[in-house]
Amino acid sequence: MKQIQDLSFMKLWNISFGFFGVQIAYALQSANISRIFSTLGADPHNLSYFWILPPLAGIIVQPIVGAMSDRTWTRFGRRIPYLFVGALIAVCVMCLLPNAGSLGLTVSSAMIFGLISLMFLDTSINMAMQPFKMMVGDMVNEKQKGLAYSIQSFLCNAGSLAGYLFPFIFAAIGISNIAPKGVIPDSVIYSFYIGAIILILCVIYTAVKVKEIPPKEYAEYHGITENEKNDKSNMFKLLVKAPKVFWTVGLVQFFCWAAFMFMWTYTNGTIAANVFDTPVVQSIVDGVSVLRLDTQSVQYQSAGDWVGILFAVQAIGSVLWAPIVPLFKNTKLAYALSLVLGGIGFISIFFIHNQYALFFSFILIGFAWAAILALPFTILTNALKGGHMGTYLGLFNGTICIPQIVAASLGGTILNMFSVSGKIAPEVNMLVLAGIFLIIGAVCVLIVKEKKIAIS
Repeated sequence: MKQIQDLSFMKLWNISFGFFGVQIAYALQSANISRIFSTLGADPHNLSYFWILPPLAGIIVQPIVGAMSDRTWTRFGRRIPYLFVGALIAVCVMCLLPNAGSLGLTVSSAMIFGLISLMFLDTSINMAMQPFKMMVGDMVNEKQKGLAYSIQSFLCNAGSLAGYLFPFIFAAIGISNIAPKGVIPDSVIYSFYIGAIILILCVIYTAVKVKEIPPKEYAEYHGITENEKNDKSNMFKLLVKAPKVFWTVGLVQFFCWAAFMFMWTYTNGTIAANVFDTPVVQSIVDGVSVLRLDTQSVQYQSAGDWVGILFAVQAIGSVLWAPIVPLFKNTKLAYALSLVLGGIGFISIFFIHNQYALFFSFILIGFAWAAILALPFTILTNALKGGHMGTYLGLFNGTICIPQIVAASLGGTILNMFSVSGKIAPEVNMLVLAGIFLIIGAVCVLIVKEKKIAIS
């Protein structure tokens, strides 16, 4: 089998550069969605339900995109056309979603508009994100994959840092951080606009600079025979043939992504109540008078900005930890330790009521995030051979989507179990649960066996 030659640092950089723009969009979504829906009028106990459709769409779209791109070849490449389409859809939705409260719609209509927009945004971001992982698997040899995914992780977290900080920066330079009831503040709206511009520019750069391997050479590099070229195995058959590591790493992924779904959903309410002393208002829910955080208050919107700062700190923690992970001779130890440290970070939030002390918590959470971004894909792609790389990576996206669907479906029920009479914002308990999940994930790492399995 012909070996892929080493690539220069700049070629490795160019393969993943568009990830910077994609991750800005993803960071804006993860840091602001709960804030947006709360501002539109969503009950905090129902916030998790707004997150069900995006991963549900992702679990359907990703394997299809992976399988189709495995069989695609155009003058623009194999993966890049899907990257470009996903990015264009994401740009359009990013210009629409934050305006859900400014279109003169009723509260329920604004919620529906926002929900549909969120579904398309998450699906398109994942559609744009997945080709970068595939291109590394396609174009980089095993010796350089660690470096390639490290570059991708760096760009990912740099994009996260920018996306998380945008609302805070815009508020700091005088752009309005509050708005009428049911309307999203300009600081958030402009953040999505700028993120959309950066996203499309980064994707154009990647499309211009990266030349994917033509089909004939691709087959030679990946040991694809004529019989394998004609193999019409469907996704279900390929799933049955998947290497054992696909399932063991997938189990770890379940607890990790459920934990981060809880973080994205409930951090805003936690910080608003525990740190910023957000005032409460009385409302009627199912005929019962309840107290809720005042989402139109300055404190609540300031807490939303600070959540962006905390998520940026998480990204910094990830950037700091990512170069350390490859120094571990035992990959499983690095994986498990990272998750345990992240679990400690989540649990510590319960005890902290100072906004700056929370930096410690989110630095540790960033350590876990660094491992989650790099190690599962490094382990999996080294176990995959042949012409179904995209399909398997698309199917592997199910280990990201399924735990998010489960966490979103059960989040409201679990939150109600944590609620006690008169207690405001029990969301902090959900972050403790996220910490426990990461520690369980670390235990599951013990059953992962790194092993190369040649499959086509």
